[in-house]
Amino acid sequence: MRVGQGFDVHALVEGRPLILGGVTIPFELGLAGHSDADVLLHAVCDALLGAGGLGDLGRHYPDTDAVHAGRDSREFVRDVAGQLAAGGWRVGNVDATVVAQRPKLGPYVGAMEANLAGDLGVDPGAVNVKATTTERLGWTGRGEGIAAMAVALLLPAS
Repeated sequence: MRVGQGFDVHALVEGRPLILGGVTIPFELGLAGHSDADVLLHAVCDALLGAGGLGDLGRHYPDTDAVHAGRDSREFVRDVAGQLAAGGWRVGNVDATVVAQRPKLGPYVGAMEANLAGDLGVDPGAVNVKATTTERLGWTGRGEGIAAMAVALLLPAS
């Protein structure tokens, strides 16, 4: 077994869609970033890459490469899953938490989990997404950004 953890954060800004877990969420602000800035998927990718000993998201999809501008982060997840499979690993499970004061994310968690499970090729029960606030404390509490953290378990493919 191999375990990895991931963390990501992006600032909330005007003029961008809010995309979390591959789900576009109605909100007046979106996340700033080179790709679609999906903090949840970025944290999951880092957890998976870490567990596989494959570095981090920035090494594979640098924000200095124009090909990744505006890119759908679900493509990153599918690519990482392919790299892991090629290395002889399969995803055992993923557990992730999104930290955002607002908007309320509960109604969208099921769709986020379904996207992740489908993109990773795992049973939906192997993916768990949670959402929490910081009780209005700190930069997430002030609505300046959204953070996500994830843990992933890899098992041998055979």
